[in-house]
Amino acid sequence: MLTVTTEKIPGQEYEILGLVKGSTIQCKNIGRDIGSSFKNLVGGEMKSYVEMMNEARDIALDRMIQDARNMGADAIVCMRFATSSIAQGAAEVMAYGTAVKFK
Repeated sequence: MLTVTTEKIPGQEYEILGLVKGSTIQCKNIGRDIGSSFKNLVGGEMKSYVEMMNEARDIALDRMIQDARNMGADAIVCMRFATSSIAQGAAEVMAYGTAVKFK
C-alpha cells in the first residue's frame, strides 16, 4: 500500500476515508538493560534499543496499513509516527495517517 508523509499524491485524485492507526508497546528486557547500562557509561549507540524501536515502528506501520486495508483504502497520506513512554522501561510507538481511496 502506498504510504506517504505528504498531503497530496502527485497525479492522483482521491476521497478521504478517515483516520487509520496502528500501535505497539515494547518493553526493555534485562539483557538489553544491562548492556545498555554499560553503553551509557562509555557512550555510543545503544544498538539493542535501536533494534527494538525499529521493530516497534515496523509493527505499528503494519497494523496501520491493515487498518487502512480493512477500510478499503488504496493509500495513506499524511503518515506520522509518535512515541511515548508508558511506564519505566516501556514505550509506545504509534503510526497514524489518513486513509484515502483513489477516484
